[in-house]
Amino acid sequence: MDLVNSVLEQVKKSGTETIRVLFADQHGILRGKTIVASALASVFSNGMNVPSSLLLKDTSNRTVFPVWSAADSPMSGVGDVTLFPDPSTFRILPWSPHSAWILCDTRMRNGDPIPFVSRDLLKSAVSKLEAQGLKMLVGLEVEFHIFEILDPGPDHKTTAMPGTAPLTRNLSQGYQFLSETRYGEVETVLDDLRRVCQQMGLPIRTTEIEMGPSQFEFTFDPDAPLIHADNMVMLRTLVKEVCARRGLHATFMCRPRVKDGAASGWHLHQSVLNAQTGENMMIPRKDGGLSKTASGWIAGLLAHAAESCILTTPTVNGYKRYRPGQLAPDRIQWGYDNRGSMIRAVMAFGDIASRVENRVAETAANPYYFFASQIISGLAGITQKFAAPPAVETPYETDAIKLPTDLLEAIQSFEKSHLYRNELGDTFVNYLSKIKRAEWERYLAHISEWEQAEYFDIF
Repeated sequence: MDLVNSVLEQVKKSGTETIRVLFADQHGILRGKTIVASALASVFSNGMNVPSSLLLKDTSNRTVFPVWSAADSPMSGVGDVTLFPDPSTFRILPWSPHSAWILCDTRMRNGDPIPFVSRDLLKSAVSKLEAQGLKMLVGLEVEFHIFEILDPGPDHKTTAMPGTAPLTRNLSQGYQFLSETRYGEVETVLDDLRRVCQQMGLPIRTTEIEMGPSQFEFTFDPDAPLIHADNMVMLRTLVKEVCARRGLHATFMCRPRVKDGAASGWHLHQSVLNAQTGENMMIPRKDGGLSKTASGWIAGLLAHAAESCILTTPTVNGYKRYRPGQLAPDRIQWGYDNRGSMIRAVMAFGDIASRVENRVAETAANPYYFFASQIISGLAGITQKFAAPPAVETPYETDAIKLPTDLLEAIQSFEKSHLYRNELGDTFVNYLSKIKRAEWERYLAHISEWEQAEYFDIF
């Protein structure tokens, strides 16, 4: 209650006029309503209702469940669910200082939990880790693109589900990885974003020129999974909003269809600590061998990598990143300080920052689902006393099992997963699979430019 009162006092003293009351949906996209400042106390006390259909949509914003005709569908009839604000997430927006954000937990109208709500899913996974006397720290490396908008395309002919993408051009040339001169060219944009992150309390560490044209990377200091999941949804949203005010288009799409573009990955650094002492359980033995915790965690991530892909790589586009020789993984394996392997172990005896880096995810992933998948998989490896296989040195030349080649393969692996059905429940597995199958089926029905070029003339 003290924190609630502190937020209300901050709103009053700052002259904040509106608060955007938000929740992260199944895609990790922020949705909600904007209230006037005087209504915030009531929302803290009673919550705020939004239509349940927001939880039932695919990435085109189509509601993919039969809410009008099937009484047994999740949330039949599009009744309301209730948002309950978390005061610790309150942020005044530097680019719109009369307004603020606050993130919420989502419940049924009677207060019951919803089995597929993002934030609750991660909280549950964290609780299971804590029950084993462990806690997790995660560090973020997030790649994304920023382009100049030539034509936003909002006229009536281009509005659809999904809407037509804007016409863009590069903000900077590519394949100048970590180039100082390239940084100088875009410094004002990156400065704006960095300052906003800092003012919002996001623990930003570096702002970098990435590999491809108009591609950038932000990294963050380690923190708890729930804190960084909240930070990630705020980061993606603030980058898009701040850039839009500059006439720019920011995208966290994995592999935009631009000439000579590079795919964006999301590298998640993770370490497991003793919850009581804070000791890093990932530090290797003096002889360099893996600790039991690190070995089990790595083995769990590998054993459940394929069935986790729908949570780490949830889009059709994301699977077009899994290519050999591209600083992205294409098969399920680990190696010491090897950026071609799925799991990169960054550890040494006595190094308190010892950790593993999972390089599998795309930046469009829902962070709550992604982090939960790491905890569930890694913890399964520890509790079942799995041992990591030998490390690889040539990750693109091994006979290791390959990652799923497309979203359908990932969906099928997820649907067959005993781990996720046991840990998250049939309701969640069936729910997310249905949403992702709807996207896959729309993708298959679309006639691509490749098909037109390949067949229209020759046949």
